[in-house]
Amino acid sequence: MMQNQRRGHKYKHSSVSHQIFLEPPPRAPLALPASLPIPTFTEWRKSISKEQNARILWCLGHCIISTYIWWCTGGSLAMTALSHLVLFDALSAILCVCVDVLGNFEVWKRSSLRHPFGLERAEVLAGFAMSVFLLFMGMDIFSHTAEHLLENWTPESELELASHSAHPVDHTDHSAHARVSPGSVDLAALLAIISTLTSAIVLRNHARIGQAMRFNTLESLKLPGLLSNPAHMLTLGCAGVLLILPLLSIGMFSWLDRCLALGMALSMIVIGIRLVKVLGSMLLMSYGGPGVAEVIKEIELDSSVTSVQEASFWQVHHNLCMANLKLCARGISGAGGESRLRERITRLVRDRLGGPYGKRGQKWEVSIAIELDQ
Repeated sequence: MMQNQRRGHKYKHSSVSHQIFLEPPPRAPLALPASLPIPTFTEWRKSISKEQNARILWCLGHCIISTYIWWCTGGSLAMTALSHLVLFDALSAILCVCVDVLGNFEVWKRSSLRHPFGLERAEVLAGFAMSVFLLFMGMDIFSHTAEHLLENWTPESELELASHSAHPVDHTDHSAHARVSPGSVDLAALLAIISTLTSAIVLRNHARIGQAMRFNTLESLKLPGLLSNPAHMLTLGCAGVLLILPLLSIGMFSWLDRCLALGMALSMIVIGIRLVKVLGSMLLMSYGGPGVAEVIKEIELDSSVTSVQEASFWQVHHNLCMANLKLCARGISGAGGESRLRERITRLVRDRLGGPYGKRGQKWEVSIAIELDQ
């Protein structure tokens, strides 16, 4: 028994071991805390400012407006699609307000060992769930609209063989399309326009989620901030068309209503796929933005850089991106030359990918490892 214990003894405290087994050098304590307190719902509610409280109350009213628009659909597929869009706008606004309130706490932005990037990645996860919700809403409206269009293209021979019980359905459908009397103003569509403009311009509820919804085509057109968000542009455009539809005849109203619903459904699917792609890449810790290949080519063209061995670009959340580079360089004299090369490449990455002076609202953290090529 004693022999087994002695066999495992390393003689750490003996005089001989001090010459063989050296103690590791003392390390400075990490500047990051192990963890930060996560706020409870009571703390979250108490930290709400008056402005944030007004925005939350408006978001609830926005949800009520979307419910009213859905209640006023009257068989109109375009109005059903519009109610879904307004509901998505309202839920997105609620998400943005909740995120702004969480920004009052230190755990949201400050890094810790438990949450290296804070809790801001929770916003990406919630936005991803919202994008999947929008995608499924668009697919649901698309399936219903396609079904109605196929019913109208039924051959006349099949219509003659159809049972007489189908006629009351047709009458009900016509009465449904006469939801708004000709020449009157569609109150539901007008409320959709007013609520969208109020939420976007006055309260700026969609400033955060709009970062992930930007399309390169819309950015190149240099539209105003409101129209650069495709969800706002789609909601306002469809609501404006619906204001004109009551001026048309019932037959033309029926066809335009279904065609408009089909276009809205396809647009919702496209926007949903875009959001799923962008937010999914953030969750997978990758970067899907443009300009990475051009940045690597410019780095390789630098006179001091011989080759780029490794280059990884990834986005943590909406406001933080990271670039890790490993370079081979030559003609660098001392630490000053390395410092100037790091500074030059860091400025290049931030200007090309983050925009001049952080125009795109993304902060880039760049780490560069340099190997001297003899």
